[in-house]
Amino acid sequence: MMVKEKNWMKKLSLHYEKTRSLHPADQLMVIFDIDGTILDMRYMIVYVLKSFDRRHSTGFFNTLTVSDVKVHENLIDSLVGTFVPSQKQREEVINWYVTYRWSSDSILESHRPFEGVMEVIRWFQMQPNTSVGLNTGRPEHLRADTLRSLNALGKEYKVTFSNDLLYMNPHGWEKHVSVSKAEGIRDFQRKGYRIFGYIDNEPENLLVVSEQDLHQEILLLHANTIFESKRKQLPSHSVRGKKYDLTELIPERTLPRHVQFVWHGVNDKANLRQFATSNVQWAELDVRLDPMREHVILRHDSFTETPAVEGEEFMLLDDALDTLQQLGKSIKLDLKENVVLLEKVLVLLSLHKVESRDLWFNGNVDVLQKEGFAELFAVYPEAIIQCPIDFLAPMIIRLPEKTRETLELFCEWGINRFSLGWKTPGMVGLLNQLDQWDFDMNIYNVPDLESFLRAVLLQPTSITSDFNFPKWHYFGRGSGENRKHYEYLMRS
Repeated sequence: MMVKEKNWMKKLSLHYEKTRSLHPADQLMVIFDIDGTILDMRYMIVYVLKSFDRRHSTGFFNTLTVSDVKVHENLIDSLVGTFVPSQKQREEVINWYVTYRWSSDSILESHRPFEGVMEVIRWFQMQPNTSVGLNTGRPEHLRADTLRSLNALGKEYKVTFSNDLLYMNPHGWEKHVSVSKAEGIRDFQRKGYRIFGYIDNEPENLLVVSEQDLHQEILLLHANTIFESKRKQLPSHSVRGKKYDLTELIPERTLPRHVQFVWHGVNDKANLRQFATSNVQWAELDVRLDPMREHVILRHDSFTETPAVEGEEFMLLDDALDTLQQLGKSIKLDLKENVVLLEKVLVLLSLHKVESRDLWFNGNVDVLQKEGFAELFAVYPEAIIQCPIDFLAPMIIRLPEKTRETLELFCEWGINRFSLGWKTPGMVGLLNQLDQWDFDMNIYNVPDLESFLRAVLLQPTSITSDFNFPKWHYFGRGSGENRKHYEYLMRS
Protein backbone atom coordinates (compact mmCIF):
# COMPACT_ATOMS: atom_id res chain seq x y z
CA MET A 1 0.00 0.00 0.00
CA MET A 2 1.37 3.42 -0.98
CA VAL A 3 0.23 6.53 0.87
CA LYS A 4 1.17 9.87 -0.69
CA GLU A 5 3.20 12.18 1.52
CA LYS A 6 4.04 15.15 -0.68
CA ASN A 7 2.33 18.54 -0.33
CA TRP A 8 -0.59 17.35 1.78
CA MET A 9 -1.64 20.96 2.44
CA LYS A 10 -1.66 21.68 -1.29
CA LYS A 11 -3.85 18.61 -1.81
CA LEU A 12 -6.22 19.94 0.84
CA SER A 13 -6.31 23.37 -0.80
CA LEU A 14 -7.07 21.95 -4.24
CA HIS A 15 -9.71 19.58 -2.90
CA TYR A 16 -11.39 22.44 -1.04
CA GLU A 17 -11.52 24.52 -4.23
CA LYS A 18 -12.89 21.57 -6.20
CA THR A 19 -15.59 20.88 -3.61
CA ARG A 20 -16.55 24.54 -3.46
CA SER A 21 -16.78 24.66 -7.25
CA LEU A 22 -19.05 21.59 -7.34
CA HIS A 23 -21.21 22.71 -4.41
CA PRO A 24 -21.12 26.53 -4.32
CA ALA A 25 -24.12 26.92 -1.98
CA ASP A 26 -23.22 24.22 0.56
CA GLN A 27 -21.82 24.76 4.04
CA LEU A 28 -18.43 23.05 3.81
CA MET A 29 -16.47 21.61 6.70
CA VAL A 30 -12.97 20.35 7.38
CA ILE A 31 -12.64 18.20 10.51
CA PHE A 32 -9.64 17.92 12.79
CA ASP A 33 -8.84 15.37 15.45
CA ILE A 34 -7.30 17.08 18.50
CA ASP A 35 -4.64 15.03 20.29
CA GLY A 36 -1.67 14.27 18.06
CA THR A 37 -3.22 16.29 15.21
CA ILE A 38 -3.77 19.81 16.55
CA LEU A 39 -1.90 19.30 19.82
CA ASP A 40 1.63 18.00 20.19
CA MET A 41 1.10 15.60 23.08
CA ARG A 42 4.79 15.35 23.84
CA TYR A 43 4.48 18.62 25.80
CA MET A 44 1.76 17.10 27.97
CA ILE A 45 3.92 14.04 28.68
CA VAL A 46 6.90 16.17 29.70
CA TYR A 47 4.73 18.47 31.83
CA VAL A 48 3.06 15.65 33.79
CA LEU A 49 6.29 13.71 34.36
CA LYS A 50 8.08 16.81 35.61
CA SER A 51 5.10 17.57 37.84
CA PHE A 52 5.79 14.22 39.53
CA ASP A 53 9.28 15.46 40.37
CA ARG A 54 7.92 18.74 41.71
CA ARG A 55 5.36 17.03 43.88
CA HIS A 56 7.65 14.29 45.23
CA SER A 57 10.92 16.28 45.42
CA THR A 58 12.62 13.87 43.02
CA GLY A 59 14.79 14.63 39.99
CA PHE A 60 14.07 11.75 37.64
CA PHE A 61 13.05 13.95 34.73
CA ASN A 62 15.35 16.96 35.15
CA THR A 63 16.93 16.36 31.75
CA LEU A 64 13.77 15.25 29.94
CA THR A 65 12.93 17.37 26.88
CA VAL A 66 10.21 17.20 24.26
CA SER A 67 12.65 15.79 21.72
CA ASP A 68 13.22 12.77 24.01
CA VAL A 69 9.57 11.75 23.68
CA LYS A 70 9.11 9.33 20.80
CA VAL A 71 6.18 7.30 22.15
CA HIS A 72 2.40 7.74 22.12
CA GLU A 73 0.84 9.30 25.20
CA ASN A 74 -0.83 5.94 26.02
CA LEU A 75 2.47 4.03 25.86
CA ILE A 76 4.96 5.79 28.11
CA ASP A 77 6.25 2.76 30.05
CA SER A 78 9.48 2.51 28.07
CA LEU A 79 10.11 6.24 28.35
CA VAL A 80 9.63 6.18 32.12
CA GLY A 81 11.89 3.12 32.34
CA THR A 82 14.71 5.12 30.74
CA PHE A 83 14.67 7.70 33.54
CA VAL A 84 13.44 5.84 36.63
CA PRO A 85 15.64 3.05 38.06
CA SER A 86 13.37 0.89 40.25
CA GLN A 87 10.20 -0.97 39.33
CA LYS A 88 8.32 0.37 42.33
CA GLN A 89 9.17 3.97 41.47
CA ARG A 90 8.24 3.40 37.83
CA GLU A 91 4.80 2.18 38.92
CA GLU A 92 4.36 5.27 41.10
CA VAL A 93 5.27 7.55 38.20
CA ILE A 94 2.93 5.81 35.75
CA ASN A 95 0.07 5.90 38.25
CA TRP A 96 0.67 9.59 38.73
CA TYR A 97 0.72 10.14 34.98
CA VAL A 98 -2.53 8.24 34.40
CA THR A 99 -4.22 10.14 37.25
CA TYR A 100 -3.14 13.67 36.30
CA ARG A 101 -2.60 13.79 32.54
CA TRP A 102 -6.22 14.79 31.92
CA SER A 103 -6.63 17.03 34.94
CA SER A 104 -7.81 20.58 34.31
CA ASP A 105 -4.39 21.97 35.21
CA SER A 106 -2.60 19.65 32.79
CA ILE A 107 -4.99 20.45 29.95
CA LEU A 108 -4.68 24.20 30.45
CA GLU A 109 -0.95 24.37 31.20
CA SER A 110 0.68 21.73 29.06
CA HIS A 111 -1.10 21.58 25.72
CA ARG A 112 0.74 23.11 22.75
CA PRO A 113 -0.32 23.19 19.10
CA PHE A 114 1.86 21.91 16.29
CA GLU A 115 3.53 24.73 14.39
CA GLY A 116 1.27 26.10 11.69
CA VAL A 117 -1.89 24.18 12.58
CA MET A 118 -3.70 27.13 14.16
CA GLU A 119 -2.94 29.23 11.08
CA VAL A 120 -4.43 26.51 8.86
CA ILE A 121 -7.57 26.46 11.02
CA ARG A 122 -7.71 30.26 10.94
CA TRP A 123 -7.56 30.25 7.14
CA PHE A 124 -10.54 27.94 6.81
CA GLN A 125 -12.48 29.85 9.46
CA MET A 126 -12.01 32.97 7.34
CA GLN A 127 -13.51 31.37 4.23
CA PRO A 128 -17.19 31.99 3.42
CA ASN A 129 -19.64 29.19 4.21
CA THR A 130 -16.84 27.08 5.65
CA SER A 131 -16.51 25.64 9.16
CA VAL A 132 -13.87 23.77 11.12
CA GLY A 133 -15.17 20.83 13.13
CA LEU A 134 -13.44 18.90 15.90
CA ASN A 135 -13.86 15.14 16.23
CA THR A 136 -12.04 13.78 19.27
CA GLY A 137 -11.77 10.54 21.16
CA ARG A 138 -11.87 12.47 24.43
CA PRO A 139 -14.92 11.67 26.59
CA GLU A 140 -17.76 14.09 27.22
CA HIS A 141 -16.70 15.05 30.74
CA LEU A 142 -13.66 16.86 29.27
CA ARG A 143 -15.77 19.11 27.03
CA ALA A 144 -15.48 22.30 29.08
CA ASP A 145 -11.74 21.90 29.72
CA THR A 146 -11.15 21.06 26.06
CA LEU A 147 -12.90 24.17 24.79
CA ARG A 148 -11.30 26.40 27.41
CA SER A 149 -7.81 25.13 26.57
CA LEU A 150 -8.18 25.26 22.78
CA ASN A 151 -9.67 28.75 22.84
CA ALA A 152 -6.87 29.98 25.08
CA LEU A 153 -4.34 28.58 22.58
CA GLY A 154 -6.28 29.93 19.61
CA LYS A 155 -6.69 33.50 20.87
CA GLU A 156 -3.29 34.60 19.58
CA TYR A 157 -4.25 33.38 16.10
CA LYS A 158 -7.82 34.76 16.14
CA VAL A 159 -9.06 31.16 16.15
CA THR A 160 -12.18 30.22 18.10
CA PHE A 161 -13.76 26.83 18.77
CA SER A 162 -17.45 26.49 19.56
CA ASN A 163 -19.37 23.86 21.46
CA ASP A 164 -21.64 22.96 18.54
CA LEU A 165 -18.64 22.13 16.32
CA LEU A 166 -17.05 19.73 18.81
CA TYR A 167 -17.95 16.03 18.73
CA MET A 168 -16.71 13.96 21.68
CA ASN A 169 -16.67 10.25 22.38
CA PRO A 170 -20.04 9.23 23.91
CA HIS A 171 -18.77 5.73 24.78
CA GLY A 172 -16.42 6.72 27.59
CA TRP A 173 -12.70 6.92 28.16
CA GLU A 174 -10.65 5.01 25.52
CA LYS A 175 -13.74 3.04 24.46
CA HIS A 176 -14.70 2.48 20.81
CA VAL A 177 -12.73 5.51 19.68
CA SER A 178 -12.73 4.67 15.96
CA VAL A 179 -16.46 3.95 16.11
CA SER A 180 -16.98 7.33 17.73
CA LYS A 181 -14.97 8.99 14.94
CA ALA A 182 -17.30 7.56 12.30
CA GLU A 183 -20.30 8.64 14.36
CA GLY A 184 -18.87 12.15 14.56
CA ILE A 185 -18.62 12.35 10.78
CA ARG A 186 -22.22 11.25 10.39
CA ASP A 187 -23.37 13.68 13.09
CA PHE A 188 -21.88 16.66 11.25
CA GLN A 189 -23.36 15.42 7.98
CA ARG A 190 -26.80 15.17 9.57
CA LYS A 191 -26.43 18.79 10.65
CA GLY A 192 -26.08 19.78 7.00
CA TYR A 193 -22.32 20.10 6.58
CA ARG A 194 -20.60 18.79 3.46
CA ILE A 195 -17.28 17.44 4.74
CA PHE A 196 -14.38 17.84 2.31
CA GLY A 197 -11.44 16.96 4.56
CA TYR A 198 -10.67 14.94 7.68
CA ILE A 199 -7.30 15.11 9.50
CA ASP A 200 -6.28 12.56 12.11
CA ASN A 201 -3.01 11.09 13.34
CA GLU A 202 -4.44 7.58 13.92
CA PRO A 203 -4.53 5.36 10.79
CA GLU A 204 -7.36 3.28 12.29
CA ASN A 205 -9.62 6.32 12.52
CA LEU A 206 -8.98 7.28 8.91
CA LEU A 207 -9.72 3.73 7.82
CA VAL A 208 -13.11 3.69 9.58
CA VAL A 209 -14.06 7.04 8.04
CA SER A 210 -13.03 5.85 4.57
CA GLU A 211 -15.30 2.81 4.88
CA GLN A 212 -18.37 5.01 5.12
CA ASP A 213 -17.20 7.55 2.52
CA LEU A 214 -18.00 5.33 -0.47
CA HIS A 215 -17.63 8.06 -3.10
CA GLN A 216 -14.35 9.36 -1.63
CA GLU A 217 -15.66 12.91 -1.29
CA ILE A 218 -13.70 13.39 1.93
CA LEU A 219 -9.96 13.93 1.52
CA LEU A 220 -8.33 11.82 4.25
CA LEU A 221 -5.16 13.38 5.67
CA HIS A 222 -2.84 11.52 8.00
CA ALA A 223 -0.99 13.74 10.47
CA ASN A 224 2.27 11.79 10.50
CA THR A 225 3.21 12.54 14.10
CA ILE A 226 3.17 9.87 16.84
CA PHE A 227 0.32 7.38 16.63
CA GLU A 228 -0.82 4.18 18.31
CA SER A 229 -2.57 2.18 15.57
CA LYS A 230 -0.71 0.50 12.70
CA ARG A 231 0.37 2.45 9.65
CA LYS A 232 -0.81 -0.33 7.34
CA GLN A 233 -4.40 0.59 8.25
CA LEU A 234 -4.11 3.83 6.31
CA PRO A 235 -6.47 3.93 3.31
CA SER A 236 -4.52 3.86 0.06
CA HIS A 237 -6.09 7.10 -1.17
CA SER A 238 -5.16 9.10 1.93
CA VAL A 239 -2.35 11.64 1.95
CA ARG A 240 0.20 12.08 4.68
CA GLY A 241 2.29 14.93 6.04
CA LYS A 242 3.78 16.60 9.10
CA LYS A 243 4.20 20.29 8.31
CA TYR A 244 1.16 22.54 8.29
CA ASP A 245 2.58 24.68 5.48
CA LEU A 246 0.62 27.85 4.72
CA THR A 247 2.64 28.44 1.56
CA GLU A 248 1.19 25.22 0.12
CA LEU A 249 -2.32 25.81 1.45
CA ILE A 250 -2.96 29.40 0.36
CA PRO A 251 -2.58 30.32 -3.33
CA GLU A 252 -2.13 33.94 -4.35
CA ARG A 253 -5.49 34.07 -6.14
CA THR A 254 -7.36 33.42 -2.86
CA LEU A 255 -5.93 36.33 -0.87
CA PRO A 256 -8.55 38.58 0.74
CA ARG A 257 -9.24 41.61 -1.42
CA HIS A 258 -10.02 43.97 1.43
CA VAL A 259 -6.40 43.87 2.69
CA GLN A 260 -4.11 46.29 0.81
CA PHE A 261 -0.71 44.90 -0.21
CA VAL A 262 2.34 47.11 -0.65
CA TRP A 263 5.59 46.17 -2.41
CA HIS A 264 8.37 47.55 -0.26
CA GLY A 265 11.46 49.25 -1.61
CA VAL A 266 10.67 49.78 -5.31
CA ASN A 267 13.80 51.90 -5.53
CA ASP A 268 15.53 50.73 -8.71
CA LYS A 269 14.75 49.61 -12.25
CA ALA A 270 15.13 45.89 -11.58
CA ASN A 271 12.74 45.94 -8.63
CA LEU A 272 10.35 48.18 -10.56
CA ARG A 273 10.23 45.61 -13.38
CA GLN A 274 9.38 42.85 -10.91
CA PHE A 275 6.69 44.97 -9.30
CA ALA A 276 5.20 45.92 -12.68
CA THR A 277 4.49 42.26 -13.52
CA SER A 278 2.86 41.50 -10.16
CA ASN A 279 -0.73 41.80 -8.99
CA VAL A 280 0.32 44.11 -6.16
CA GLN A 281 -1.27 47.56 -6.53
CA TRP A 282 0.87 49.71 -4.23
CA ALA A 283 4.58 50.46 -4.71
CA GLU A 284 6.49 51.89 -1.78
CA LEU A 285 9.27 54.30 -2.74
CA ASP A 286 11.93 55.33 -0.21
CA VAL A 287 12.33 59.05 -0.90
CA ARG A 288 15.23 61.33 0.04
CA LEU A 289 17.42 64.06 -1.45
CA ASP A 290 20.58 63.28 -3.40
CA PRO A 291 23.99 64.19 -1.88
CA MET A 292 23.91 67.61 -3.57
CA ARG A 293 20.44 68.25 -2.07
CA GLU A 294 19.06 69.07 -5.52
CA HIS A 295 17.06 66.08 -6.75
CA VAL A 296 14.52 63.78 -5.12
CA ILE A 297 15.82 60.22 -5.46
CA LEU A 298 14.85 56.72 -4.32
CA ARG A 299 17.18 55.22 -1.73
CA HIS A 300 16.44 53.41 1.53
CA ASP A 301 19.66 54.09 3.46
CA SER A 302 20.81 57.55 4.40
CA PHE A 303 24.13 58.71 3.03
CA THR A 304 25.37 59.03 6.59
CA GLU A 305 24.71 55.35 7.30
CA THR A 306 25.71 54.10 3.85
CA PRO A 307 27.81 56.56 1.87
CA ALA A 308 27.34 56.66 -1.90
CA VAL A 309 29.80 54.51 -3.83
CA GLU A 310 31.48 55.49 -7.05
CA GLY A 311 29.22 54.90 -10.01
CA GLU A 312 26.05 54.43 -7.90
CA GLU A 313 22.99 55.31 -9.94
CA PHE A 314 19.90 56.80 -8.38
CA MET A 315 16.38 56.51 -9.73
CA LEU A 316 14.66 59.87 -9.74
CA LEU A 317 11.25 60.13 -8.13
CA ASP A 318 10.18 62.07 -11.23
CA ASP A 319 10.89 59.03 -13.46
CA ALA A 320 9.33 56.55 -11.03
CA LEU A 321 6.12 58.58 -10.84
CA ASP A 322 5.88 58.66 -14.62
CA THR A 323 6.32 54.87 -14.91
CA LEU A 324 3.91 54.00 -12.12
CA GLN A 325 1.22 56.27 -13.53
CA GLN A 326 1.56 54.60 -16.91
CA LEU A 327 1.14 51.22 -15.21
CA GLY A 328 -1.98 52.38 -13.36
CA LYS A 329 -0.35 51.59 -10.02
CA SER A 330 -0.74 53.42 -6.71
CA ILE A 331 2.12 55.18 -4.98
CA LYS A 332 3.32 55.00 -1.39
CA LEU A 333 6.05 57.46 -0.48
CA ASP A 334 8.23 56.81 2.56
CA LEU A 335 9.52 60.28 3.34
CA LYS A 336 12.96 59.96 4.89
CA GLU A 337 13.51 63.70 5.46
CA ASN A 338 11.46 66.80 6.29
CA VAL A 339 11.01 70.40 5.12
CA VAL A 340 13.03 70.72 1.87
CA LEU A 341 12.30 67.14 0.77
CA LEU A 342 8.61 67.46 1.55
CA GLU A 343 8.26 70.64 -0.49
CA LYS A 344 10.09 69.15 -3.49
CA VAL A 345 7.93 66.01 -3.31
CA LEU A 346 4.73 68.04 -3.28
CA VAL A 347 5.91 69.99 -6.34
CA LEU A 348 6.59 66.76 -8.26
CA LEU A 349 3.24 65.25 -7.31
CA SER A 350 1.51 68.39 -8.49
CA LEU A 351 3.37 68.36 -11.81
CA HIS A 352 2.36 64.73 -12.37
CA LYS A 353 -1.21 65.46 -11.27
CA VAL A 354 -1.29 62.42 -9.01
CA GLU A 355 -4.74 61.91 -7.54
CA SER A 356 -5.16 62.02 -3.77
CA ARG A 357 -6.80 58.56 -3.70
CA ASP A 358 -3.71 57.05 -5.39
CA LEU A 359 -1.30 58.39 -2.76
CA TRP A 360 -0.01 57.06 0.53
CA PHE A 361 2.53 58.88 2.68
CA ASN A 362 4.61 57.31 5.44
CA GLY A 363 6.94 59.13 7.78
CA ASN A 364 8.31 58.96 11.29
CA VAL A 365 6.76 61.33 13.82
CA ASP A 366 10.16 62.78 14.72
CA VAL A 367 10.95 63.40 11.04
CA LEU A 368 7.75 64.93 9.62
CA GLN A 369 6.45 66.24 12.95
CA LYS A 370 3.06 67.86 13.35
CA GLU A 371 3.64 70.48 10.65
CA GLY A 372 4.67 67.97 7.99
CA PHE A 373 1.69 65.67 8.52
CA ALA A 374 -0.69 68.64 8.66
CA GLU A 375 0.63 69.94 5.34
CA LEU A 376 0.19 66.53 3.68
CA PHE A 377 -3.38 66.36 4.91
CA ALA A 378 -4.13 69.89 3.73
CA VAL A 379 -2.90 69.17 0.19
CA TYR A 380 -4.06 65.54 -0.12
CA PRO A 381 -6.97 65.04 2.31
CA GLU A 382 -8.07 61.74 0.71
CA ALA A 383 -4.60 60.16 0.80
CA ILE A 384 -3.44 57.56 3.32
CA ILE A 385 -1.15 59.30 5.82
CA GLN A 386 0.74 56.89 8.05
CA CYS A 387 3.39 56.76 10.75
CA PRO A 388 5.14 53.81 12.47
CA ILE A 389 4.34 53.44 16.17
CA ASP A 390 6.75 50.69 17.27
CA PHE A 391 8.22 53.17 19.75
CA LEU A 392 4.84 53.23 21.53
CA ALA A 393 4.57 49.43 21.84
CA PRO A 394 5.59 49.24 25.54
CA MET A 395 3.13 52.03 26.40
CA ILE A 396 0.22 50.28 24.68
CA ILE A 397 0.54 47.53 27.28
CA ARG A 398 1.52 49.58 30.33
CA LEU A 399 -0.42 52.81 29.76
CA PRO A 400 -3.18 51.97 27.30
CA GLU A 401 -5.41 55.00 27.89
CA LYS A 402 -2.50 57.44 27.72
CA THR A 403 -1.30 55.80 24.51
CA ARG A 404 -4.76 55.99 23.00
CA GLU A 405 -4.85 59.73 23.72
CA THR A 406 -1.49 60.11 21.97
CA LEU A 407 -2.71 58.23 18.89
CA GLU A 408 -5.87 60.33 18.78
CA LEU A 409 -3.67 63.44 18.89
CA PHE A 410 -1.73 62.10 15.90
CA CYS A 411 -5.05 61.67 14.09
CA GLU A 412 -5.74 65.36 14.66
CA TRP A 413 -2.52 66.08 12.74
CA GLY A 414 -3.97 64.25 9.72
CA ILE A 415 -2.55 60.77 10.32
CA ASN A 416 -5.14 58.11 9.47
CA ARG A 417 -3.13 54.90 9.62
CA PHE A 418 -0.52 53.45 11.98
CA SER A 419 2.14 50.88 11.29
CA LEU A 420 3.81 48.10 13.32
CA GLY A 421 6.86 46.05 12.36
CA TRP A 422 6.33 42.30 11.96
CA LYS A 423 9.05 41.57 14.51
CA THR A 424 7.83 44.04 17.14
CA PRO A 425 7.65 42.06 20.42
CA GLY A 426 4.05 41.15 21.19
CA MET A 427 2.93 42.40 17.77
CA VAL A 428 -0.20 40.22 17.57
CA GLY A 429 -1.53 41.40 20.94
CA LEU A 430 -0.70 45.00 20.06
CA LEU A 431 -2.52 44.68 16.74
CA ASN A 432 -5.59 43.27 18.48
CA GLN A 433 -5.62 46.17 20.94
CA LEU A 434 -5.27 48.77 18.19
CA ASP A 435 -8.01 47.03 16.23
CA GLN A 436 -10.30 47.29 19.28
CA TRP A 437 -9.55 51.02 19.34
CA ASP A 438 -10.70 51.12 15.70
CA PHE A 439 -7.42 52.38 14.20
CA ASP A 440 -6.45 51.35 10.67
CA MET A 441 -3.25 49.32 10.91
CA ASN A 442 -0.41 48.39 8.58
CA ILE A 443 2.11 45.60 9.21
CA TYR A 444 5.52 46.28 7.65
CA ASN A 445 8.91 44.57 7.33
CA VAL A 446 7.31 41.23 6.50
CA PRO A 447 10.31 39.24 5.18
CA ASP A 448 9.03 36.12 3.40
CA LEU A 449 5.99 34.29 2.07
CA GLU A 450 5.22 32.32 5.22
CA SER A 451 5.36 35.46 7.36
CA PHE A 452 3.28 37.33 4.79
CA LEU A 453 0.53 34.69 4.90
CA ARG A 454 0.56 34.69 8.69
CA ALA A 455 0.17 38.47 8.56
CA VAL A 456 -2.75 38.08 6.15
CA LEU A 457 -4.51 35.85 8.67
CA LEU A 458 -4.42 38.70 11.20
CA GLN A 459 -6.39 40.82 8.69
CA PRO A 460 -4.80 44.23 9.21
CA THR A 461 -5.84 47.06 6.91
CA SER A 462 -2.62 46.66 4.90
CA ILE A 463 0.66 44.75 4.70
CA THR A 464 4.00 46.05 3.42
CA SER A 465 6.38 43.30 2.33
CA ASP A 466 9.53 42.82 0.27
CA PHE A 467 7.67 40.17 -1.79
CA ASN A 468 10.64 37.82 -2.12
CA PHE A 469 8.26 35.01 -3.00
CA PRO A 470 9.88 32.65 -5.55
CA LYS A 471 6.95 30.25 -5.09
CA TRP A 472 4.73 32.97 -6.58
CA HIS A 473 7.46 33.94 -9.07
CA TYR A 474 8.12 37.18 -7.21
CA PHE A 475 11.77 38.04 -6.55
CA GLY A 476 11.59 41.41 -4.80
CA ARG A 477 14.88 42.85 -3.68
CA GLY A 478 13.68 45.27 -1.06
CA SER A 479 16.17 46.83 1.30
CA GLY A 480 15.74 44.73 4.40
CA GLU A 481 17.72 41.91 5.94
CA ASN A 482 17.21 39.59 2.94
CA ARG A 483 18.62 42.02 0.36
CA LYS A 484 21.70 39.92 -0.52
CA HIS A 485 19.47 36.94 -1.18
CA TYR A 486 17.29 39.05 -3.48
CA GLU A 487 20.31 40.36 -5.39
CA TYR A 488 21.53 36.82 -5.90
CA LEU A 489 18.14 35.81 -7.28
CA MET A 490 18.13 38.75 -9.67
CA ARG A 491 21.60 37.89 -10.99
CA SER A 492 20.85 34.17 -11.45
